[in-house]
Amino acid sequence: MVRNVERQNLQKNNENGKELSKNVYLLGFTSFLNDMSSEMIMPILPMLITSFGGGSLSIGLVGGLREFISNILMVLVGYYSDKVRKRKIFVILGYLTSSMFRLLLGLSKSWLEAVVFSSLERMGKGIRTAPRDAIISESMPKTLGKGFGIQRAFDTAGAILGSTFSLLFILYFQYSFSQIILIAAAIGFFAIIPLYFVKEKKPVSNLNDKITFKVGIKNLSKELKLFILISGIFTLSNFSYMFYILRAQEFLMIVDEKMAIIIPIALYILYNIFYATFSIPFGILSDKIGRRRVLTMGYIVYGITSLGFAYFISQKSLILLFALYGIAYALFAGNQKAYVSELSSEDIRATALGLFYTVVGLTSLPASLIAGYLWKISPEITFLYGSILAIVSGLLLLLLKT
Repeated sequence: MVRNVERQNLQKNNENGKELSKNVYLLGFTSFLNDMSSEMIMPILPMLITSFGGGSLSIGLVGGLREFISNILMVLVGYYSDKVRKRKIFVILGYLTSSMFRLLLGLSKSWLEAVVFSSLERMGKGIRTAPRDAIISESMPKTLGKGFGIQRAFDTAGAILGSTFSLLFILYFQYSFSQIILIAAAIGFFAIIPLYFVKEKKPVSNLNDKITFKVGIKNLSKELKLFILISGIFTLSNFSYMFYILRAQEFLMIVDEKMAIIIPIALYILYNIFYATFSIPFGILSDKIGRRRVLTMGYIVYGITSLGFAYFISQKSLILLFALYGIAYALFAGNQKAYVSELSSEDIRATALGLFYTVVGLTSLPASLIAGYLWKISPEITFLYGSILAIVSGLLLLLLKT
């Protein structure tokens, strides 16, 4: 009798585990569709702004604001998600918000409107990310690196397809930037459909009822607080991707004006291919050898890449540099979230993720503004600045003992 009960409980737990693991793939498919939509816009966004008369400071402003707005919301929504013990509703609202502002971006007529709408589009990311990542960490608690690697791979595969569509629309159909953005907005609304099938994990206790925002932050471990500090320093080096596209575009403008639009988009696709290809392997690697080691490699590879963009620009080297850019992101992007999840307890996990994203947001705004200012002096100085800070962050992470 006892054995039968144990067997039934084991079978039930296995079924629940399979049901929860499906969440990762459902959320991954949602990310795939959303990033197909988003990444149709991303490679042409700096070109859209410059076509409206915006300069490097405008690009720095929109790059910084996009991350600032999204990340500053994450800690608040993450905390509230922990408090009410709800995840899914915030994820749905976040994806819906992004699609609505993409639609408005497609209708913009000036660089100021483009800055405003593209920045507010990231409100959606701020609303959805911490609760979504909490669902992932609760669905695959024993293989966090693999879980976040799967999500990043789906995400980046959508980015590859989206940026490829963008290239094809320009190359073969001669669509305007605005037309491409409107098509992207329409695709974004379909990303909400898979969320209907996501199952939330039931809370194991009522501990969250006693948690205030201040208590949630206070209860974070010392190691986690130190890592969030180091990640903030690294983010100061990790300015907007738009400067990498702008660097390629300005260099190629000397060779061929038409190619200066097409090739940067193709290079952006290459970046995403490497990002998607290595996201899961590096996630699994972090499960085996430790996330701190993999993150250290990511920070240093990013620093070397930034140094290459400063002093080793040529038509051939751009291929290698954008590939390294993708490898660097595969090393640190998903594993940063997995590391934060690993160092936090379940009852305040979304709060911890939200705090991480908020620190990233607070530092990303000055990072891109500083990059935009330095660009006016020299693009080389911009990337040298990024390289030095990234390598320093990697060395600091080596000293972090967990």
